[in-house]
Amino acid sequence: MKGPSLSVDPSRGRRLASWLHARPRMQLGLLLAAPLAWLGLAYLGSLLILFLNAFWESDPFSGNVIHTFTLDSFVKLFSVEVYRTIAVRTIGMAIAVTITCILLAFPIAYYMARIASPRIRAVLVVLVLVPLWASYLVNIYSWRIIFQGNGVVDWMLAPLGMEGPGLNSLVNSWLVFSYLWLPYMVLPIYAGLERIPNSLIEASADLGARAGSTFRRVVLPLAIPAVAAGSIFTFSLTLGDYIVPDIVSNTKFIGNVIYDNAGLGSLPLAAAYALVPVLVMVVYLMITRRLGAFESL
Repeated sequence: MKGPSLSVDPSRGRRLASWLHARPRMQLGLLLAAPLAWLGLAYLGSLLILFLNAFWESDPFSGNVIHTFTLDSFVKLFSVEVYRTIAVRTIGMAIAVTITCILLAFPIAYYMARIASPRIRAVLVVLVLVPLWASYLVNIYSWRIIFQGNGVVDWMLAPLGMEGPGLNSLVNSWLVFSYLWLPYMVLPIYAGLERIPNSLIEASADLGARAGSTFRRVVLPLAIPAVAAGSIFTFSLTLGDYIVPDIVSNTKFIGNVIYDNAGLGSLPLAAAYALVPVLVMVVYLMITRRLGAFESL
């Protein structure tokens, strides 16, 4: 004995498909509904909770958050010099790492996109991606071994009668950050340079421009959006990282202060300080948007 079978009316599905076909905006809305809901709840919701915590105060003995509106955390950030110094140091490091990655990545990306043969280009792309295959922590601890006492740096400087800086130098963080984020700059610039039509280069040469003039007046302006796109990664990743300075140097960044205060029970102060990189990134994204970075992502 067979039970009742469930069937779907195919005409109903065709009517729904026809209705959606005539409404492309509805299709887009249904397609993005789930991702946008997740973004709104998980990401923007957590930012809102973080923002609200910045206006509460914490009990100095128990560390519990007291839901009493106050601006003490923001006053402390602006009045205590060490917080201003750390913020300036972190932003300066993000700028330095971004500039370093641009200077290193542009020649590599230019050779990959405009000069290298297809086989060499494929090899270079793999080599650029290789550091990303290794564990993030393994890379950092490898650099720690290099910098620490009796490490590779001391071994190289010993014949000159010099010693390495050990793990007490801010330069260590700069070098490690530049190494870690360099692929995130190479790939966007490579993609941007590859999209430049060869006809523009040939037209510049036909008009009598030399290679240097073609690079300055044709290639470089067209590559600026790709450079700006890559800088979003290098700048934001450096701005929010707290593991690298904690492992390879003894210098505090914004992330270290946020982590320490959250662990010590000063959640409102940590939340208030966490808004600093958020605001900095909003301004930075507005600048890069004007440079056409979003079209190159």
